[in-house]
Amino acid sequence: MTKRRRVPAMAPEDRRAALIAATLPLLREHGPAVSTRQIAEAAGVAEGTIFGVFPDKASLLRAALMSAFDPQPAVDALATIGTKTDLRARLREAVTMLRAGMSANATLITAPRELMAEDAEFRERMMAGRRRIMAGLAALIEPDRDRLRRSPEAAAQLLLMLIVASVHRGFGQGGEFGDMDDEEIVSDLLDGLLVRPSPTPSTESAS
Repeated sequence: MTKRRRVPAMAPEDRRAALIAATLPLLREHGPAVSTRQIAEAAGVAEGTIFGVFPDKASLLRAALMSAFDPQPAVDALATIGTKTDLRARLREAVTMLRAGMSANATLITAPRELMAEDAEFRERMMAGRRRIMAGLAALIEPDRDRLRRSPEAAAQLLLMLIVASVHRGFGQGGEFGDMDDEEIVSDLLDGLLVRPSPTPSTESAS
């Protein structure tokens, strides 16, 4: 039998953060069915320790979901990209980063329905988080506003929709978007879907 790895005593907030960190990979793997015993073993604590920090398993899983969908790391990462490079390179870097984060949480996308069905605050936080990420994308696009047909805000919304569709395989609509890579996502936004110019219509010879 594997011996549980004991961890030193922690302040309450540190213990809470450690339990959330231990829960997240298990929640991604097992969904809401993950047991507190599995979480305790991963965290290196007695199972009862969990209930000294959280009133029940559902509260811990909700806290882990809140952490997983916290937009702040993505917002901070977008801010570090800067606007020194050209627009295409900026957006490619943003797409790579955002897709990695969304892919890590792809298995969690249905968990909120079970754990947060009646939690209006969680739904609002999710929407607010998406708005903050769109604002971060819009800031990257802003220097090129005059080159675009639409506002940076509208372009950011379209880009985020493409990223989400690529990660979640078009939300089950045949998987049409699942094979898009970062370059194609940016190209679809900036260049559209045409891969070749329209043929030049032939003119009839004058009779």
